Amino acid sequence: MRAELIETKTRQVRPRRSLADRVREALVSLAEAQGQVLSHEEKAWASITFAGTRHELTLNFDGPEAVMAGERFIAALPDHEFTIPGQLVADALVNSVSHTMLPVPRLAVTATLLLLEDV
Repeated sequence: MRAELIETKTRQVRPRRSLADRVREALVSLAEAQGQVLSHEEKAWASITFAGTRHELTLNFDGPEAVMAGERFIAALPDHEFTIPGQLVADALVNSVSHTMLPVPRLAVTATLLLLEDV
């Protein structure tokens, strides 16, 4: 009896991106990759005619260039046209903004997105 090493093809399995992953990616992209997501809460909701999710995220911008990108993020968010597959962004708003200047300029932004399932 002879033991032989059998080579098998290993297939790279990419983890599937969740809706929360896609929302974070969209916001970080809008923030010019200058914002770091500190927290993300997702809550499902439904009414008689619609179903979807509510996402509340806090992004942190550290340093002068990042703070400027954060200011542009705040201005652009409410009117931005998101492209998240299978979802419509019904509302996007900035809930709170916190500035600190010392020791390093820093901006923290909390934003809420209301998504509807696009059926």
